[in-house]
Amino acid sequence: MKNDTTLGTVVWITGAGTGIGRALALQLAADGCAVAASGRKTVSLNALVTEASPLIGSVTSFPLDVTDAVQQEKCVKMIETALGPIDLLICNAGTHRSAGAATFSSEAFQHLLDVNLMGAVHGLAAILPRFINRRRGRIAIMSSVAGYRGLPSAAAYGATKAALINMAEALKPDLERYGISISIICPGFVKTPLTDQNTFPMPFLMDADAAAKRILRGLRRGRFEISFPRRLTFWIKLSRLLPNAVFFWFTRKMVRHRD
Repeated sequence: MKNDTTLGTVVWITGAGTGIGRALALQLAADGCAVAASGRKTVSLNALVTEASPLIGSVTSFPLDVTDAVQQEKCVKMIETALGPIDLLICNAGTHRSAGAATFSSEAFQHLLDVNLMGAVHGLAAILPRFINRRRGRIAIMSSVAGYRGLPSAAAYGATKAALINMAEALKPDLERYGISISIICPGFVKTPLTDQNTFPMPFLMDADAAAKRILRGLRRGRFEISFPRRLTFWIKLSRLLPNAVFFWFTRKMVRHRD
């Protein structure tokens, strides 16, 4: 196991207004970091800034629509002008829409691609030239255990999360040449406004604060893949080794249960 390493002084988090992003922002500010918090809803960001005000570090609001590449480039410039060079980018912004056979639509796919996948891509495109020039920097991308295998009702969501895992794997050896580290985060079910919309049982559901602690512990230990909880990720990863007939037998039972 690697020794704990610093996460830097300035951390930029997208999707910081609620859920895991918000929990990460508060914990990093408590550790003394200057956190640049981005999201679409200024009300949520302002509430986060207020809650973080007594902490050792700070949280500063930088409203942003991650689907807009130009906005992301401008946001990076604003953050570095106000707080200094970004040390760590956490691409956390994401959303979910059900996409099974009955709810399948190109619009749902496009929306999730724009937010979950291209939102991270735009952030990387904005920050990488600066990291490469400095020969240092850290990147963490929020994926999901849904990216490991195709699960019922998650055709669009899982596809975007699988793409993020593949992208991070492809970039890792090249980024290392420039002194840049990258991590992929694959949580199970975490209680957030998104999962509050789910109508099916969510095994091993944990709160956002607990998830944030596991993420930061993994980042400090320099892990490439941060997945949890183990009781869930073990079975999902194991399913990748199962014959298709066995895997689809199991997912058919999931579909019948949700009906």
